Amino acid sequence: MTRKSAVIIDDEKQLRSLLRLVLEGEGYQVFEALNGQLGLQEIIARKPDVIVLDLGLPDMEGHDVLQRLREWSTAPVLVLSVRDSMEDKVKALDLGADDYVTKPFGSKELLARLRAIQRRNQNQEEEPIFTAGDLKIDFSKHEVHVAGKLVKLTITEFSLLRLLALHSGKVLTQRQLLREVWGPQAEHQGQYLRLYITYLRRKLSFGHDTIPRIETEPRIGYRLVIEINEP
Repeated sequence: MTRKSAVIIDDEKQLRSLLRLVLEGEGYQVFEALNGQLGLQEIIARKPDVIVLDLGLPDMEGHDVLQRLREWSTAPVLVLSVRDSMEDKVKALDLGADDYVTKPFGSKELLARLRAIQRRNQNQEEEPIFTAGDLKIDFSKHEVHVAGKLVKLTITEFSLLRLLALHSGKVLTQRQLLREVWGPQAEHQGQYLRLYITYLRRKLSFGHDTIPRIETEPRIGYRLVIEINEP
């Protein structure tokens, strides 16, 4: 079995050592870079399964690393940063980050987030059937079942659920969801999105304690949660 690999891009030596310990304990082969340019070189050389990226790098902004990376790579990226502003999170996610965790972090949550973004990346080609818990989506037939019962959704509701399912575990920003479901002209019409998320939660009986569930990232967007993060 091929060993998973990870590239850590962070200028803090102590943090890189901690991440190495956590990731190697999970079976990853770990490579490190202390700035953005070296990080991009490591990614090209190693072709990692996952990338952990800090935003505050000495030679370039982590956002710039993301932008350059997404010109040629779809490798899953988890941003791990002390910055917790909504603006930084939204910008990173819009530029192609798959998830965003603020420091300090719990190792179990970090590993759960990494597993989630890697699963999404492995299943980028749309499968005809998506299943998670009691939820079953047949993409080809445009049918949704919950606990074996057919749930009727409008075209817009189905499009929104499909997008969340295809990117399950990943935070999708409001702008991304509005652009993909309603078109570029609707990027600032957040009321559409809030209304249809409410419809989906009601029709699919997605409550706060259910799995799967549609989780709100306040002022950022939404994600479809398909597993419980370990405490």
